[in-house]
Amino acid sequence: MDQKTQDHLRGVAVGAAIGDALGMPLEFGPARSLDNLVREMLPGRIAAGSFTDDTEMALALATSLLNHRPLDPADLAQRFAMWLNAGPPDVGIHIATVLRRIAAGEPWETAVTTVQRQHPESAGNGSIMRCWPVALAWWNSLDHLLADSILQSRVTHPHPECNTGSAFVNAAIYHLTRGIPPMQAIPQAITDADLPDPLRTVIETAPTQTRVHLRNTGWVRHTLESAIWGLLTTDTFEDAVVTVVNLGQDADTAGAVVGALAGATYGLTNIPQRWRDILTGEYPLGSGKYWHEADLIILADRLIGSEE
Repeated sequence: MDQKTQDHLRGVAVGAAIGDALGMPLEFGPARSLDNLVREMLPGRIAAGSFTDDTEMALALATSLLNHRPLDPADLAQRFAMWLNAGPPDVGIHIATVLRRIAAGEPWETAVTTVQRQHPESAGNGSIMRCWPVALAWWNSLDHLLADSILQSRVTHPHPECNTGSAFVNAAIYHLTRGIPPMQAIPQAITDADLPDPLRTVIETAPTQTRVHLRNTGWVRHTLESAIWGLLTTDTFEDAVVTVVNLGQDADTAGAVVGALAGATYGLTNIPQRWRDILTGEYPLGSGKYWHEADLIILADRLIGSEE
């Protein structure tokens, strides 16, 4: 692997956490006006620069992949359940419901099937927000990347749009980290992921949308629409992430997704240093140690097999 590819793969991990942290104080709020965009890390329900459950779940997925490759969904389910029991401050209702059943002893397939049967149209963004470690673990194997992207989604989000949406995000990362421009990488990823027609249409038309029509909710369609709109209508990492998180609503999750994609596009070296310097987060397992940029870089290198 050359240094440029490694820099772009590292950019995925750090970029996702940066987008998460930048969007954190804007979550559930309205879209900011264009003359009052947030461009700095601000405090919200947690300290400025802190990532949220979006990145914490990605760290659980990354840890599972470091121990089992291809992914073992039972292992991942147990790590997610342990994470929930450790008491993260903010967890989505759907994810919490599934993981409580797993923590109580249900097999993951039974738990997620039962919950999804009660809400068959549920297609939240909880699996696309965390999927990026699969793209790093399988940076050199598109087939394995697609399979494990879908599998990690099925543990909590079995809806077809969640499964293929995760595959799409990681396929896009696969192509972007190889230097393929976003306008070419996104159509290729759409084909790779074999998206259902409604989701395909949302993504294909995303760059033509006007800002006022982007709802940026917790629906997987809205998150992908916002993230692709931000990526394809800007030309720097900073502008892509700032553009998306300032849509408000589910700002941290949309920020995490566009941050991973923009990190893949522009690389770690093009992520603003002022954001990287204050990035932090607590992964509430084991010692509960705080994570910083350096820890995410080490994790990325372990996933891609370049920790030496």
